[in-house]
Amino acid sequence: MSESLCFNLLHKDVQRWIWTQNWSALRDIQERSIEPILRADCDVIISASTAAGKTEAAFLPACSRIADRTPDGVGILYISPLKALINDQFRRLQSLCEILGIPVTPWHGDVLRSVKDKQKKNPSGIILITPESLESLLLNQAGWCTKAFLGLSHIIIDEFHAFLGSERGCQLQSLLHRIEFMLGRLVPRIALSATLGDMGQVAGFLRSASKNFPCEIIESSASHSDLKIQLRGYLNRNCDDGESATAFEEVIEDLYKILRGKSNLIFANSRGLTEEIAANLSDRCETDGVPNEFFPHHGSLSKEIRESLEARLQEEKIPTSAVCTMTLELGIDIGSVDSIAQVTAPHSVASLRQRLGRSGRRGDAAILRLFITEEEITVKSHLSDRLRLETVQSIAMVNLLLRKWYEPAPGNQYHLSTLVQQTLSVIGQYGGVRGNQLWSLLCGTGPFSLVDQKLYAGLLRALGEQNMITQTQDGQLVLGSRGERLVENYNFYTAFNTPEEYRLECDARIIGTVPIYNPLVIGQLIIFAGKRWEVLSINPEKKVIVLKRATGGRPPKFGGDGQLVHDVVRQEMHRIYIEKSIPIYLDKSAKEMLSEGMESFHALSLDDHHTLQMGNTVHVLPWCGDQIVTTITLLLRHAGLAADCFGGVIEIPNCTLDKLYESVGTILRSSHPTSEELAATIPDTVVEKHDPLIPKELRDLAYGRKFFDVDGAVEWMKKLVMFSKTSR
Repeated sequence: MSESLCFNLLHKDVQRWIWTQNWSALRDIQERSIEPILRADCDVIISASTAAGKTEAAFLPACSRIADRTPDGVGILYISPLKALINDQFRRLQSLCEILGIPVTPWHGDVLRSVKDKQKKNPSGIILITPESLESLLLNQAGWCTKAFLGLSHIIIDEFHAFLGSERGCQLQSLLHRIEFMLGRLVPRIALSATLGDMGQVAGFLRSASKNFPCEIIESSASHSDLKIQLRGYLNRNCDDGESATAFEEVIEDLYKILRGKSNLIFANSRGLTEEIAANLSDRCETDGVPNEFFPHHGSLSKEIRESLEARLQEEKIPTSAVCTMTLELGIDIGSVDSIAQVTAPHSVASLRQRLGRSGRRGDAAILRLFITEEEITVKSHLSDRLRLETVQSIAMVNLLLRKWYEPAPGNQYHLSTLVQQTLSVIGQYGGVRGNQLWSLLCGTGPFSLVDQKLYAGLLRALGEQNMITQTQDGQLVLGSRGERLVENYNFYTAFNTPEEYRLECDARIIGTVPIYNPLVIGQLIIFAGKRWEVLSINPEKKVIVLKRATGGRPPKFGGDGQLVHDVVRQEMHRIYIEKSIPIYLDKSAKEMLSEGMESFHALSLDDHHTLQMGNTVHVLPWCGDQIVTTITLLLRHAGLAADCFGGVIEIPNCTLDKLYESVGTILRSSHPTSEELAATIPDTVVEKHDPLIPKELRDLAYGRKFFDVDGAVEWMKKLVMFSKTSR
């Protein structure tokens, strides 16, 4: 360690542990993290690729500090989004903390009560905890927390990107703020992540209220391993019965031939597809009479099944491929995998980057293979398929990945559902709180800064009307009978909610179930089971959508997967079409598909126009993110056009270009509806966990902010009108 400038600042037993690891040098982020963490006078963000030593960068100096000072109670609070990651970090920290004599306590729902009781009797060392377990502690053991966290030196948040902009992330912000309010002082925070975009925005999210506390950002300057990418294309050929075939079988065959004999992660964008791929690959192994190497991994599987697969990957003794959703996207130590396979277009650039970080460890090249299917082009093909949108979107995301651009976290949200949870939790923690004190803690100085006193008063009134809270004679707010029952249920501790499945019915026959992520209105078209359907009615209470088969051409294959695509991704897609450059990482089939998409784009003069008349249908291509595209679609519907959008393309049947421009002109001359007013037209705006407790007008405010961008939509329509005038 002769080249290290900061090694000697570490506690002597930490130095001794480093020598036992046979390290020849500290990594760059480990070296640069020592001083600011030891000073404990600022927050620290450590951003580096997976397996770059972020855990040690945080814990070596943080442990040195508490070893030198031996604080009263818990010295380090480590917060992780996953129980499995806590278990993994517990194993990794044991040898270091044994040398230091610092106890480490994992704390989540699966940890034995005896382990927690030992920490409760003598609070000390390090606690590794999930946000949900921390919520439970503050609510049910507030007195113990005040004593146990009295000497807290640092709070470390792992996989920080997983919290950005989400309900769970807002809950975490509130929990951290409540701890500091309880202690009457600021506690330095350390955020670890492999995928972070705008670092200024990230720093603001790490500590949203106290702007005067500095934040030091440490990004790895180390060179990354080489990256190998291939995008493979597959064609669904049309059969006489109208169904498509062959592409999925070809994908399975290639996955089997390419990946068998090595360890890999195969990412699919849904649990259903994950199971289907795993089952087919397992069958293929059985057909060949060889041991199965392919296993599913997703949140619906039992803990035992998931942990067994994780252990098999960690052992690195036999080839193992996990077919997974985002469950293996985060930093659970599963050892080194040879490659990453992505079946269907990725959710986002940030997600793609995180997945890629699981490969290319220990100096080997990171390998990414994308398996993308497209539909055979016929006279009935939708414009989305003619343009090969899924292939182009995948290429756009890879391009942005190579430029190190990642989606910023969605900001400026109300998070009213989480505010309800935190309101009830704080009342439960303190027994009784005045309304102005609640607002000051949670909104005035806390993370819910968009919520003013008037809005919060309306929320409290609604909770009172539903007997969630009640007011005593001296003005204190306490839990009502319904509120007590809710808070006492273990499900209360989670802020996030899995979207409820809607039952799809046609002619009184159930045709399937789907979760609804995005705005849905009567008359809208949806794609299900490869067919186009029109929404006849929506019943939010019974969670039933009644459909009828829609007329028209073949539906687009690519209609999105519930994730909002960012403006920058669509702009990059447009640039790809304009510049006609074909990346070298495409296989022969993918190159042919991209060429077809480019030929269609230019043949239809889409390089000069954003609108297109095909038969009696008008297509609009804003090349904007889903927020703006969805808003334009709804504004057109309000103007009397039967507009729908699929994969960023708006289609309007029984329409002409003149009628479109006339409608756009009418929209621009009229007063524009607010995002809140647009949300009021959506039959079901219950998205988050506690939304049913929120009055419709307040829920519409939050929903509109999340899904719509009226200013962006109007600005784009102004450009469309100006362009149409100059091009005529």
